[in-house]
Amino acid sequence: MSDAIRYEPDEHCPPGIAAIAGLQGVVLALAPIVSIVIVTARAGGQDAGYFSWALFAALIIAGALTALQATRFRRFGAGHILIMGPTPNYIAISVLALAEGGPELLASLTVVASVFYLVLAFWLPFLRRVVTPVVTGTVLMLIAATILPVALDRLDDIPSDAPEAAGPTIALVTLVVSTLLFLRASGVWRLWSPLIGIVIGSVVAAPFGAYEISSVADAAWVGIPEGSGFPGFDLNPGASFWSLLPAFVVVVLAGGVKNVSDSVAIQQVSWRRPRVPDFRLVQGSLNTNGLGILAAGIFGTPPNSVYSGTSVSLIGFTGVAARRIGYVIGGTLLALAFLPKLTAFLLTLPSPVMVAYILTAIALLFVSGVRTVVQDGLDAQKALVVGLSFSLGIGIDNQTIFDDLLGHKWGLLLDNGMLVGALAAVLMTVFLDLTSTQRRSRLEVELSVSSLPAIDRFLRDLAVRNGWNEASTQRLRSAGEEALLSLVQTDETGEELIVGLVQSDQPSESHPRLIIQARPEAGMVEMEFLAVIDEENLEDRLASLTEESEGTQEGQLSLRLLRHYASSVHHQKYHGLDIVTVQVKGTR
Repeated sequence: MSDAIRYEPDEHCPPGIAAIAGLQGVVLALAPIVSIVIVTARAGGQDAGYFSWALFAALIIAGALTALQATRFRRFGAGHILIMGPTPNYIAISVLALAEGGPELLASLTVVASVFYLVLAFWLPFLRRVVTPVVTGTVLMLIAATILPVALDRLDDIPSDAPEAAGPTIALVTLVVSTLLFLRASGVWRLWSPLIGIVIGSVVAAPFGAYEISSVADAAWVGIPEGSGFPGFDLNPGASFWSLLPAFVVVVLAGGVKNVSDSVAIQQVSWRRPRVPDFRLVQGSLNTNGLGILAAGIFGTPPNSVYSGTSVSLIGFTGVAARRIGYVIGGTLLALAFLPKLTAFLLTLPSPVMVAYILTAIALLFVSGVRTVVQDGLDAQKALVVGLSFSLGIGIDNQTIFDDLLGHKWGLLLDNGMLVGALAAVLMTVFLDLTSTQRRSRLEVELSVSSLPAIDRFLRDLAVRNGWNEASTQRLRSAGEEALLSLVQTDETGEELIVGLVQSDQPSESHPRLIIQARPEAGMVEMEFLAVIDEENLEDRLASLTEESEGTQEGQLSLRLLRHYASSVHHQKYHGLDIVTVQVKGTR
């Protein structure tokens, strides 16, 4: 139990505390929103009019999404504090789109890619074996590596009369200050280390003439930034659109899988007593983010994602995880968007300062990719997949190998290192799964106690094929039986109850289906039960059982037996589907 959480997501938080915590979240969110938009726009060769519009739209979208994430409206929202905004994941591809076709091309690509993101949220349960942690982590590492040259190119974005060493000096001071504070400071100083670094870097830039704020005086206090406007769409997509679309889709899907981990992490730190992640809320978070990517495309600003580190840090520092904080942050960001003078001030921040911030974000993104790769273990096969995919991606990026072989049309597509590396990781992962020496067995039956004989025969035959001894065979069969009984509830008369569905005395075709997938591994069988069941998570029910209980409540006996027979039980709840994974160890 965590005593650091003062207010859980569903608890009432006093308005004063909500306002203070919310404003801290706004301060933490502003730096990445501003820096990512500015670096993307400047690296893409855009003018001040686009800067103003992109930042205005980014603040509007970030505010609306952060507020929506705090809700649970139908299939949208995570019900937790998830601060949203543009992220480094999309810098490289956004810069390419802006350079090739301007804001119109960026808008068109982002809108189309958002459709794939929304499909990912819907098909999330079925993509677990293709978009694995190895694939996702490799893509994140590639994103970080491909952003680095883009960021470093902005070091020389300073006035022509400034000394040549001005850009590197400003960036170095900003990077050193923010890094030292982050490494050694604690509490509020660590959270504000990026902002402090940006302020000090801007002060250092002033004597070099790299910080010009005269435009701030000309900006209005309230309204929409002057010279801004909707960029429109590229209604006649050409070679640039089709060549960049696969890279956009890969990055968007990889970002979606990372958002799953982000949402789970924020759920875990938001409660005093640890809870099993609710994947319905994860899907709600993905749906909201997909809606935000669509909005970013419509408004022609860089795509957005979850600021997981900022959200977790805010909750950890303040101890406030109430959803009201998300409303405060979202409303404040929306209000700031209509302050052109603030926007003008933020747009004057020197490029070398922004480069230093992006370098820090790149480092954290790369480490995040490494952590994702190793989270499920890293054997020799996975190591080769990661190493070869990353090497191919870095080696091919910014080269003209396929352009020389296949011409500019196809070369523009295949000379994208991020795309090539991601495809290599996916193809090798699929190959490993398809050529596994252990065949996956499958059984489809009704979600009913009457299916027990068929399940028992299925598991007994599986144990025989594996050559398991009698004791291990019996343990596997018993675990399967108790897993089924745990999914099917009964009332006081013994009649089957499956919430939201019909009773067992109605025609058999009205029963929900239960799909069992069993995959043998070394000394173990992993069983997946895919079904539509009740609203309560089996892992939470298992965790609530204590050996010291004097009596056994109705419905707990199967859970106790399941915990006894299985080495591990995991339950993931999605909209319309529940996946219960049971692992049973056995010997020959």
